[in-house]
Amino acid sequence: MRKLTAVALLAGAMAIPALAGQKLVGDTILKDLQPAGVEDKHQKKSKHQVFDLTFDATGNEYICRTNADKSVNVTNFVVGSSVNYEIDGKKVKIRTPNDKKVECTIVRVAVVPTSPRS
Repeated sequence: MRKLTAVALLAGAMAIPALAGQKLVGDTILKDLQPAGVEDKHQKKSKHQVFDLTFDATGNEYICRTNADKSVNVTNFVVGSSVNYEIDGKKVKIRTPNDKKVECTIVRVAVVPTSPRS
């Protein structure tokens, strides 16, 4: 189990630099959208709640985090709905069919298993 976890983490860590210089564009389903935690309430640098968006693309599962300086209306991004993504290095732009957009930074990449574990 530890070996599988180590291989998955290594593959994810290698995937981000490998994508540098490539721009991946496509359509997928938004798998999850969760708050990413609350910064210190007394810090002025964090103006808005940040969120983690999860989606699959090119055989990998990506989790990207929104910017604390920009507001996100999470009701525009319905889990299970279709979204368009554009991955450029560590930056991601996600757009809904209703042309609602959000920009985020990749914080995790994991290989999507092709067959169920036994």
